[in-house]
Amino acid sequence: MTAPPPLPLSVFIIARNEADRIGATIEAVRALTDDLVVVDSGSTDGTQALAASLGARVIHNDWPGYGPQKRFAEEQCRHVWMLNLDADEVVPPDLAAEIRAVFDAGEPAHPAYRLAIAEIFPGEAHPHPWAYRLTPVRLYRRDRGRYSPSPVHDRVDLQAGAGTGLLRGVVHHFSVRSLGDQLDKLNRYSDQQADDLEARGVAIPTWRLFVELPGNFLKAYLGRRHFVRGAYGFLTAMNYAISRHLRVAKHYERRVTLHRRQTGPLATRKPG
Repeated sequence: MTAPPPLPLSVFIIARNEADRIGATIEAVRALTDDLVVVDSGSTDGTQALAASLGARVIHNDWPGYGPQKRFAEEQCRHVWMLNLDADEVVPPDLAAEIRAVFDAGEPAHPAYRLAIAEIFPGEAHPHPWAYRLTPVRLYRRDRGRYSPSPVHDRVDLQAGAGTGLLRGVVHHFSVRSLGDQLDKLNRYSDQQADDLEARGVAIPTWRLFVELPGNFLKAYLGRRHFVRGAYGFLTAMNYAISRHLRVAKHYERRVTLHRRQTGPLATRKPG
């Protein structure tokens, strides 16, 4: 049977050291596009060669933050319509067919579509049926929306009046290699969040130090339904809570350090 032609759609992925995961991501959408772009920020594990061997156009760009990196990737795409995936996300066959159906009648009905994304933890073959799902815009027209320039906020900012559709299929998000790797990643992200707060002149009140960890544990364990994953869900909810606590703790530490520099004895010492 003849394979269906590619869609008028670019797919772009940002990556760094994702050789163990990006292959499945690319293979799942390879037939949808004739323009698959991987923007790599300096992998040392062979991610670039693997992606290129699977038909991706690989471009290097030093890491500027999440939003700027995705905006750079948007600019490398040839088509107006774009699908963004992270290197640890896989589009299952039913969702790939649904994306193709969006284009079957010509121009899609909406300028942007939200895709449900559900995590798959180690040892799971599919998302838990009660797993929490994010529904960000991931399929969209570049002339109706662009990724936010924020270095930490990963979202598409749509033009006023640009409506969205919601696809039924679910992206499989293999976000956790291990608990240690997850915590390392979240710790690095908390550094970037503290940088962003400082750059924007935001001051989080000190009382948040005492509630951030328990509050965010409950948000993840109950609100995002990690409890349905048993012990592993408890542990990942703890990791999430710790990362949110670290964001506030690092922000507080920087404020205190700056205050001491400005008001300490060295701050008033005159030269000479």
